[in-house]
Order: sequence, then C-alpha cells, then structure tokens
Amino acid sequence: MPAKTAKPETAPAKNATAKHVAECHGVKVPDSPMLTPVRIERINAARYEGQEIAGALQVVQAGDKVLEMGSGIGLVGAIVAKNGKPSKVVSFEANPNLIEHITALYKLNRLSKTIEVRNEVLVSAPDAPETMAFHIRNSYLGSSLIDSDSRATTRVDVQTADYAEVHKDLAPDVLLMDIEGGELEFLRHASLDGIRAIVIEFHPDAYGREGMRECKSILEHAGFAKVPDHCTRQVWTCVRDAKLQGPLPDAAWTAQTTTLENAILVPPTEQEFVQKAGVLTADGKYHAEGALWRNGRALTVAPDMPDGTLKTRKGTWLWGGVLWMHFGHFLVESTARLWALANLDEKIDGILFVPKRPRNGDEVLQFQKDLIGLMGTDVPVICVPEAEQVERLIVPGQGFGLGPMITGTQTFRDAFANNFAKDIQADGPEKLYVSRSKLPSGRGNLIGEAELEEHLGAEGYVIYHPEKYDIYHQIATYKAAKQIIAAEGSTLHMLAMVADPATEIAMIVRRPSGATRNLERHLEAFTGRAPVSITHLLRSWKPRGAAKPRMWMGELDMPALQNTLAEAGFIAKGGTPWVSLDPKDVQERLGNRYEEVV
Repeated sequence: MPAKTAKPETAPAKNATAKHVAECHGVKVPDSPMLTPVRIERINAARYEGQEIAGALQVVQAGDKVLEMGSGIGLVGAIVAKNGKPSKVVSFEANPNLIEHITALYKLNRLSKTIEVRNEVLVSAPDAPETMAFHIRNSYLGSSLIDSDSRATTRVDVQTADYAEVHKDLAPDVLLMDIEGGELEFLRHASLDGIRAIVIEFHPDAYGREGMRECKSILEHAGFAKVPDHCTRQVWTCVRDAKLQGPLPDAAWTAQTTTLENAILVPPTEQEFVQKAGVLTADGKYHAEGALWRNGRALTVAPDMPDGTLKTRKGTWLWGGVLWMHFGHFLVESTARLWALANLDEKIDGILFVPKRPRNGDEVLQFQKDLIGLMGTDVPVICVPEAEQVERLIVPGQGFGLGPMITGTQTFRDAFANNFAKDIQADGPEKLYVSRSKLPSGRGNLIGEAELEEHLGAEGYVIYHPEKYDIYHQIATYKAAKQIIAAEGSTLHMLAMVADPATEIAMIVRRPSGATRNLERHLEAFTGRAPVSITHLLRSWKPRGAAKPRMWMGELDMPALQNTLAEAGFIAKGGTPWVSLDPKDVQERLGNRYEEVV
C-alpha cells in the first residue's frame, strides 16, 4: 500500500472554526497553518516533541526561571509554563512567521503573564552583528540560521539579542534549546553559570558527528550529567552534577589542598583549546581538583594513563597548573594556586606546571619566575614537558581564574594582599596613563591614542608603556599613582593586584569583549572599588578576513571621551575641546589592511 501523503503545511487544519484543534498535557493548541493532520495527531498522542517535553517536566521546578531557545509552535514552552509552575519563561524564536501563532497559543491558555516570546536570535559570541540571516523553508521544522542544503528558502534578517545580557537579567535555572543546528556555535561561547538543568536537541546533519560530540563535551566539561531514561543520542536532558562542577569563589574545595603520593603529571600533547592534561593519582584515576576552569568550563580534562615506565621526581612539590606564556592569562590563570604558598605548613622542593602549548616544552620565562618570586618564595619553578611521577604532590584548589572565579576566593585575595610584592616601594608619578600605543597593531589598539596621550599629557599625566619595563618597575609605578587611566588590557589585572585601594582607575574600552567585565570585577574585588569604564568608540575596525575580536581596533570618540573623563574627575572641566578624529586621516592610517566592523 502506498504511503499517505500529508497535506502541505500551508493548508488549513481541520476544524478550523474550533477554538482549539489539539491538546497535550492540558495545553490547548489553536488552529494555524503549521498544523497538518499528522501533526495534530502527534500532539494529541503526546508524541510531538515528546522527549523534550518529558525531559523538561522532569527538571523544571516550581519557581524556576526558564530560558527557551527555539519556540517552534510554542507548545513545549507552554507545557512547561503550565505544568512545571516556573516563575518566568522567556522564549526566543527567529522565525517571524510563527510569532502570532505562538502568542495566540499562550493567550488561549492564559499563560501570557508567565511566558513571553521574542522574535530575536539569541547570540552568545561577543562579536555578534545587529541582525542575522534566517532561512525559512516550507516546513518551519527545517527553518534555520544555517542554509546548508539545496531546499528552497526565504531569507529574512532577524534582530539579535545578547545572551550575556539575557543571562544576567533573567538568571535562568533551566535552558531549553532546539535551534536547528545553532547549538554548537552557541555553546562554544555561552556561560552556563547558574544553570541547573538543560534540555537540548542536537542536529548532527548541520555540523556532523564531530560537532555533536563537541556539544556534548562542552556540557560534560561544564559539569552536566545525563538524566537516566530522559536521553537519546540526539536529545539530552542533563543536570549539573556537583562532582563535576567547576570552582566557585565560595566553594570549600577551592581553598583547600590535597596531598597525593606518587601522583602522575600528564602535560598536553596537542595544541587545543580544551586539552587532555593534568593530575592522575597513583592508580591512574583523574584528580579533578587539579583541572583549569574558565567561564564554567574545564580547559583541561582527564588524560589517558601514560604508557611505559615513568621518570620519578623525588621530594614534595606544589601543583601550579597550566603555564601560560601570555602575560594576562599567566596573571589570572597560572597564579590561581599560588595562594597555597602563604598557607603551607611544610617545605616544598618547588612548583610544577605543565605547558599550555606543547611546543614550549620546559620553558619558563623570566617574568613568570619574577612574579612567582614576589609571593615570597625562592623555590624552583619547573614546567614538565613529559609525563612523570611525583613522589609527593600538593594540589591546591583553583582560587582564581576567568569567569566566576575572577573575584578570587577570600583565601586567595588574602594571600596576595599580605604577600605579593609587599617589599616593592611605591615610586612614580601620581597621574598615570597606561598606553598600548607602542604595541604592534595586531594586539588590538586604540585609534586616536596618540591624540589622547597628547591631551592627557597637558593634564599632567605621565604616559607609561609597561612593556618597556620589568615587573618590579611596573609595580612600583602602579603603587605610586593616585589616578590611573588605562587602555583596556592585561595591565589592569596587574593593577588589581597591587594598586592602593584609594587609587582612582579609569578603563578605556577598546573592543567588544567579555574581557571587559572580567577586568571590572577583578579590580573591584581586589581593590574594593570598581573602575570607571568608558566605552566611547565611533567605529571598530578589524584586519581584513577572519580576525578574532582581540585584534580589533577601536576608533575613539574624542569629545565624548573628554566629557566623561571630566565628569569623573580625571581631567579638568571646561578645557579646550578635544577635536574629533578626521575620518580621512583614520582611513589613511589604516590603509587597506583593515575593514570596518558592521
């Protein structure tokens, strides 16, 4: 018998005059062009999106705040809103053709006070455009941000929304995600902090099995574990497992140490963002407290047990973690366990790291040795390039880092406040501008910084280029300053560790980046006062072709910058007006190497 052919989705459903044509979990579904007879049957039988609905009802608790990405016809979110008793559901749907029907469903079920739908694309990447192309197909189920096959589509440009802002404002407990292949890109950039449970449908047709594995890996490394009986290969319901969760400033283990006998150190063998590396116990079990976490995600994960006989390092050693060559990442991530130096009750033979980049091998730079020495220790600092066994290894918890750990634990802050660079005396000018103008253009500079330096020089500021000086000179200079204006960058992490709490600090933002918030929180947590953050950019420019935001250049709005600095008390009011940059001059400076970011 030949298979029956369903009517096209544009055909009106049966019983068009009825108030509703289907019902599932107590939610009535009004007629709409998307409701084919087959779909109506599936809704009534609770088979339509059945796995996602069952998973969501399993994890959503009364009073929860729920973020839904991909409303579809609105049924999943409505069932959650009606049956899970959340306090709020915010749903995002990119397809503009669905919004009126979703709204009608909410209204019919009297859920409009609990759930709202927004016709926007929720984007987690820091460099998101104002709009994104969305490809509408005949079936709304196949409509997507990804135009990946030969089927006919209608393109529409849909407004974007910043996930970081939504995450901050809503503080969701549960995330529901069905966005037709967009989940991989979203998860690569999204902070999952505070989210207790996730229900997600994967779409390997869009990004392949490798992409699906990466999605699952991100969730696992963020501490999520599958809920038994509510997961299939392509639909996961997962909850955060405390045993897998990353460090938080008030978590007890982040300020505790563990001593392992005959521990095994395994450096990374491949240059990847997430790497198999870290600490194993003598019997080969992964010691999770030795991992490096960033933004709620583990950057080092369980390595395999090395083959063969390992070299044994005698003595008692402190685990330092991952050794970064980048100055800023070293300050924030390679110092994360140094709080233990001020809290040990026994002598150690040295500090052991593994390299971030395998090609760096056993290299330890002078500035790294100097900074560690400023904690009041003179023990050797060693980077381990090959797997080895350590007779006795003290593993401190991660007390600092990027993301939720940027404020540091109280133990970490106390250790640095009482010990770090305490013997370096303040020596330098009271008014300081910390510049990036002498750095190579690929480092992400400010267009107009030379003009800014001239203006600030007239206001009594000394222009300071920290890369020209050693660590000791930098710290003495920062300790002496009473007012500091700095272009956004790693210098502000150093400032946070040594600046006098009375010092006034202004940060001139040079790019759209999550790094800005990390700098703000670091400064406030360590000095007791937040910096004045100033974002006055007329335009952003990037190197032609693919370029990460850290390489972008921000074009300063000079009059607005002058006004804000004056209002904040960093410069005098009523001075000679700062002249706007000449667009032609800006273009000549950039030549053909850069293009404006749209």
